[in-house]
Amino acid sequence: MNLSFKVPTPLDYFGALVQSDAQLHLLEAAISLGQDEYPQLDVQQVLAEVDQLLVRLRQRLPADAPALHRLRMVNHFFFHDLHFGGNLNHYYDPDNSYLHQVLERRRGIPVSLAVLWLELAQGVGLPAHGVGFPGHFMVKVNLPHAQVVIDPFSGQSLGRDELQTRLEAWRGGHGLPAEAELPLGHYLQSLPAREIVARMLRNLKEIHRAQRDWPRLVAVQNRLLVLLPQAWDEYRDRGLAQAELGRLGPALQDLQTYLDQTVPGDDAAAVAARVAALRRALG
Repeated sequence: MNLSFKVPTPLDYFGALVQSDAQLHLLEAAISLGQDEYPQLDVQQVLAEVDQLLVRLRQRLPADAPALHRLRMVNHFFFHDLHFGGNLNHYYDPDNSYLHQVLERRRGIPVSLAVLWLELAQGVGLPAHGVGFPGHFMVKVNLPHAQVVIDPFSGQSLGRDELQTRLEAWRGGHGLPAEAELPLGHYLQSLPAREIVARMLRNLKEIHRAQRDWPRLVAVQNRLLVLLPQAWDEYRDRGLAQAELGRLGPALQDLQTYLDQTVPGDDAAAVAARVAALRRALG
């Protein structure tokens, strides 16, 4: 009797990691994003490297260290001893989103740096969370009598005035009217792991779309739709990328799914016209 086994693809592996919110391990899922670009990437080896960093950090902390001392030690270890920081010179390099590259080069973007920082902070017992601040991912720690918000790009602790200034700059840059303003606290809510991974993928998506790199864009869209199967806009965007690659059948299927599942919006007529053109092309 011949037995055949299907080797899981990187997308299969990712799907298993993100199947359940309760079981979604942020660090492992984030590391696995690099497998599309680096097929030989050993996710377990990268996890082991982070574990070794955590061992080093724990050795520096007494078991009864108060939360504020632990926070200061995490920051000193991450930003001063390990020299992690933002990649100012090559901010839009896709490698800034691949954690094995961030670990090797000690450079990344806010969200990728935050994922590593959170693993260390949580590993020493701090109630640390990711914050989806507009335009710039943050981390926060809830101390007994205060909430500390940190910019993972620089290690800077940000007070309410600085956060408000950044928020107003973002609002102004996006032309948001005053009546659309929400209180600062709205933008400091903790993000679940699924949304953090989605933010990482959407960063890659925008890089590949700007470069018109359709094969890499489709690979990212595939992951986004495994992660967020009801994100109907992602079907539209994947369909448009598939069309650019000449994959007319899959493009038609994605665009039709978008039209079937969403309330008609500003782009409905344009997408419907594209669907009609694809049907004609397919005969």
